[in-house]
Amino acid sequence: MQKVTSFFILSGLLILGACSPPEPDLLSGKIIDLSYAYDDTTIFWPTAKEFELEVVHAGMTDAGYYYAANNFCTAEHGGTHIDAPIHFSENGKTVDAIPVDRLIGKGVVIDVSEKCTENRDYRAQVEDFTAWEEEHGGQLNDVIILLRTGFGKYWPDREQYMGTDERGEQAVPKLHFPGLHPEAAKWLAENRSVKAIGLDTPSIDYGQSRLFESHVTLFEHNIPAFENIANLDQLPEKDFTVIALPMKIKGGSGGPLRIVAVVKE
Repeated sequence: MQKVTSFFILSGLLILGACSPPEPDLLSGKIIDLSYAYDDTTIFWPTAKEFELEVVHAGMTDAGYYYAANNFCTAEHGGTHIDAPIHFSENGKTVDAIPVDRLIGKGVVIDVSEKCTENRDYRAQVEDFTAWEEEHGGQLNDVIILLRTGFGKYWPDREQYMGTDERGEQAVPKLHFPGLHPEAAKWLAENRSVKAIGLDTPSIDYGQSRLFESHVTLFEHNIPAFENIANLDQLPEKDFTVIALPMKIKGGSGGPLRIVAVVKE
């Protein structure tokens, strides 16, 4: 009797396993790196501390084996990085508290590069998002949005990418690059369920912003932002997965981000 019972239990488990949906294969496709390396050319906000790498040891040891180790120092917000909601919202999540499932998901590209070529101060409008929805037949829900401004082609030329290569407070008024319009940020936050949003410029707010309203709106809704994303010109407008995993800094307002896209082939 025990053997018969065991047989039916095993058979039932096999049937349930056969009926269960297969686990999604996130890495099934072409992997595209959307991150810039950190070095002495990495672009930071004019007032931020830049990346420094201190070589501690690189060479053969007395014991006869090769050994390399470094120290590094950097601002949270520079290079390809994440802005955690606490960056502009007192009650927003810190970078270590952002749920991982908000950083992995279906990606879409909203291409505003032609408009940004005509106007480097362009801010993506609600109409840019609704036009994508009309073209592709679906709402921007449960997705990671990537804004393609075309400014990635200027990296690491600070003057072309940011509008100035100057450093310090006096450089901030001279910044000119595209971003997200505050009304579009409000529309996304209140009318769509967006996991995160990123773009290929130094800030989700355009260079001439003084109040950083798009940051504030998104972060009040705990929607993180990715900035200085690379290689958006290699992505389609849909049908890819984004994996965006930042350095897990306890209490951090942001941090270096390794972000990749997996494109269906």
